[in-house]
Amino acid sequence: MTNFIPIFPLGIVLYPGEQLNLHIFEPRYKQLINECHTQKKQFGIPTVIDKKMQDFGSLVEIVEITSIEENGEMDIKTRGDKVFRILEVIKEIPDKLYSGAIVNYPDNDDNGNAELMRKVLAGIRDLHELLKVTKTFSKVDEEIKSYDVAHHIGMSLEEEYELLGLMEERQRQEYLKRHLAKVIPMVAGMEQLKEKIKQNGHFKNLPGFDL
Repeated sequence: MTNFIPIFPLGIVLYPGEQLNLHIFEPRYKQLINECHTQKKQFGIPTVIDKKMQDFGSLVEIVEITSIEENGEMDIKTRGDKVFRILEVIKEIPDKLYSGAIVNYPDNDDNGNAELMRKVLAGIRDLHELLKVTKTFSKVDEEIKSYDVAHHIGMSLEEEYELLGLMEERQRQEYLKRHLAKVIPMVAGMEQLKEKIKQNGHFKNLPGFDL
């Protein structure tokens, strides 16, 4: 399916099912949000990297406008719906301050591999333990998908965007697994380095070697 959507380019990656709170202050986006809310329409958030709008983004629905200030600025709650790909950007729209795009919606297979996902979740928990951070997910392990955890493993914006462009859950799981296999040894090494630095200058009780 191909259609036209208003767009709100941002330097983030929003995944389907993910919730995002936004403060709206620019006139063009105040107009966009007001129109989409009144007409119960969705809008798109394409990812911007290095000041360049990328081809992929997520269609977004407005869940709630939580506050509106006297100057029209507002706080809103949104949720990602599905991934789109931009076919053509429409920079000027009659009577509109915002831009739009002609997009389509690639088929997105969310059937992953349960055993592979268990390994991914185990890796995420190992990483969080090394970092001494606590993260809880709102779903039980058996229901967690790659999109649910992608923002919790320290990927760069570019890596998060690469994941957005993968249209099969198995591919996304493999991508997360490879990232964890790369980053966990790095973090573990940093922790060992920190311990060495802490101990530097202290009296050490070390065994000798009988060589």
